[in-house]
Amino acid sequence: MVPSSSPTPTVEVTAADADQTEINTVDLPLVHRPRRLRRTEGLRRMVRETVLTVDDLIYPMFVMEGIGQRHEVPSMPGCHRYSLDLLLVEIREVVGLGIGAIALFPLIPDPKKDNAGTESYNSAGLIPQAVRAIKQIFPQLLVITDVALDPYSSAGHDGIVQDGEILNDETVAVLVKQALAHAEAGADMVAPSDMMDGRIGAIRQALDAEGWINVGILAYSAKYASAYYGPFRDALESAPKFGDKKTYQMDAANAAEALKEVNLDIVEGADIVMVKPALAYLDIIHRIKQQTTLPVAAYNVSGEYAMVKAAAARGWIDEQTVMLETLTSIKRAGADVILTYFAKDAARILGG
Repeated sequence: MVPSSSPTPTVEVTAADADQTEINTVDLPLVHRPRRLRRTEGLRRMVRETVLTVDDLIYPMFVMEGIGQRHEVPSMPGCHRYSLDLLLVEIREVVGLGIGAIALFPLIPDPKKDNAGTESYNSAGLIPQAVRAIKQIFPQLLVITDVALDPYSSAGHDGIVQDGEILNDETVAVLVKQALAHAEAGADMVAPSDMMDGRIGAIRQALDAEGWINVGILAYSAKYASAYYGPFRDALESAPKFGDKKTYQMDAANAAEALKEVNLDIVEGADIVMVKPALAYLDIIHRIKQQTTLPVAAYNVSGEYAMVKAAAARGWIDEQTVMLETLTSIKRAGADVILTYFAKDAARILGG
């Protein structure tokens, strides 16, 4: 085919000086056409900068006492609390979808809660029992356990309370016991989510001293005092009974402080650092990724999940498209792994 002899299209660019008295016109040849690389799906895939895969996903799961129990969380459509027998059934589906890691969170009945969180380090408690059962049937599945007192606290706080104050060092001592109980049960990683000062170093030292040198620490390094956690607290019935968590979780307005927290956790022995929540803190994820060579995790939290579900239920958005766009944005910001309640839905689309 003979090339067209029509003139090259031009773009007219005009610029005015400050007093708007002179106008210059410059003709530029349209040499660069970025749309060339968007023309087909094959081209778009070939030059795609960020690729989301099933390997990026960690699925948070809620376990409860009892037998044959499966209760949907009202504020988190599609998410359930499972008794251990049904949790194992659900995990079989999770593994079948190619998801390689789960994060466990317990629903503890009120009679077992106290201010000191003593049930949190019960070696025969709900989480150690669940970890043992999971690892027996699914030995290759990466099991991450939450280390914090709020599910076990009668006050609903992440630490021991005295005269309205959340005690730091006394709480860290309990968190160490909790982490050791989880390691002994077979947890691959413990994930301190409490934001007490010094807990990463204390847990690392204790794990090593007891011979659990291969048990990793996924540190909630930059966990903000966020309003996005509401549905999660519904799921575990762990909302604080008084006040808020702003004396230990981070101020939403702060960014440099997140870098400080991350640096401290790295020095203390964290294997992975995490930002929570994700969507309102993409800039924090990006900053941290620029600073560290450690893997960076992000938690696509319950409120972020619930908003998408609610809008989709009303027909306002396309749930699948928004879900994938959201998860891709988190990875694009710098997250290496993403904890998300969308993990199963995403895995069905992405393939194992």
